[in-house]
Amino acid sequence: MDVLSSLVFFAYGPALAVLWYFYHADKYEPEPRKYVLGTFILGGTLSVGIAFILESFLTLGGAIQPLLPVSAFYVALVAGVVEEPAKAMAIRWPYKAGQMDGIMDGLVYGVAAGLGFAATENFLYGLGWGVSVTVVRAFLTPFAHATWSAIIGVAYGMKAEGKLASTGQYFLLAMFLHFIWDYYAFMSVSVPAYNILLIFLIILNLVLLRYFLLLGQAEDRSRLWYYWFKRGGR
Repeated sequence: MDVLSSLVFFAYGPALAVLWYFYHADKYEPEPRKYVLGTFILGGTLSVGIAFILESFLTLGGAIQPLLPVSAFYVALVAGVVEEPAKAMAIRWPYKAGQMDGIMDGLVYGVAAGLGFAATENFLYGLGWGVSVTVVRAFLTPFAHATWSAIIGVAYGMKAEGKLASTGQYFLLAMFLHFIWDYYAFMSVSVPAYNILLIFLIILNLVLLRYFLLLGQAEDRSRLWYYWFKRGGR
């Protein structure tokens, strides 16, 4: 397998496998595939492009000079503040199209956007730093990005069904979790002990994804009559 093929496989393969799992976990009323895949693609193209442009200005200078010294703290802060709203642009597509009506829908689309973003990001890292970097990141960042975007996706799902008036606090939570992940990832390069915190954050991401999945499935089970009626009694 040549280098480019390896990058594509390790960047997108694991992300698509995780997406397949969450798509099939939505068993009571599966979302249209075109919207799920479309959200994944938008997360890996539009969202990455927006984040790249804004982060370039904010950290490398240009029309907007860095507001703070370009430190691990500042770069991590910019990543969280920029990338989560950028991924939300992909989530808003199915939301605006009326495809969300609950927690499970928001989870699936949030995960799709995050996985698309993570896959393209890992591919680009591999182009710059080699296949080994993509392989390592392939087993870490998809779950991280999926979790942060899932928080926002769930917020949109609850807003669509009238259970939430504002998604602001969910955006703040996603940005905060993203920030602390990146900050300690940067710090662990010089202080290996910080890897312990990263392990804790990985577990936290998985717990949050599991929690949202169980919450979404429970909500869907409580509305089985609604899905039965929507399908015309089938």
